[in-house]
Amino acid sequence: MNFVSIFLGLVAVVLGIVGLVQKNRTRGLAIAGTIIGGLALIVGIATASIYAAAVDSVSKSLETSAPVATEDAASEPAAAPTEEPSEEPSEETSESQAAADVPAEYTSALNSAQSYSEIMHMSKEGIRAQLTSDVADKFSDEAAAYAVDHVDADWNANALATAKDYQTTMSMSPEAIRDQLTSDVADKFTQSEADYAVAHLDD
Repeated sequence: MNFVSIFLGLVAVVLGIVGLVQKNRTRGLAIAGTIIGGLALIVGIATASIYAAAVDSVSKSLETSAPVATEDAASEPAAAPTEEPSEEPSEETSESQAAADVPAEYTSALNSAQSYSEIMHMSKEGIRAQLTSDVADKFSDEAAAYAVDHVDADWNANALATAKDYQTTMSMSPEAIRDQLTSDVADKFTQSEADYAVAHLDD
C-alpha cells in the first residue's frame, strides 16, 4: 500500500509539472496537483521508512530471544525418573523361608537339644556328645552342630542347676563339684561355667 502511494504521488507530481509547462492549461489545478502529489510522495516515503524500521526491529528481537530460550531449555535438568518403592519381605516371611530351608534332621536335633537343656540342664558339649552318640540319638555331626549353635540356653544357669543337684543329692564339696562339671567323661561344662556355678552355690 505504501509503494502504491509513492507511485501515485510521483505520477501526480510529474503530471502537475507537465501541466505547468504546457500552455493554454489552468495553472491552478496543475499547481494543486503538484503539491498534493508531492505531499503524497513524502508521506508514502516516510510511511515506508517507518514500516521498514519496525520490521527490522522485530526481526532483531526475535533473533536475540530465540537463543536465550534455547539456552534456558538446555540448562533445565531433566526430571529424574520416579522409582517405585520396592516391597521388602516381612520378618515373619524371612523366618518362615529360613525354617523351610532347614533339613528335618537339623530341626529334630534342635528340638532334642532344647529338651536336654531345659530338663537335664546339660552343657553345650554334653548335648553335642549325647546327640551324636552311637548308643543315644545318633544324629550327624552337622545336625548336632546346628542344634547346639541354635539352642536357646543359658549355660551358666545349666551349670549352676547341675551343681546344686550334686550338692543336694550327693553332698559333694565345691571342688568336687567343679571337677565333675568340667570332666570330659561327665558334664563337659567349660571352666568359666563351672567357676560360676561353684561361686553361686549358696545363692
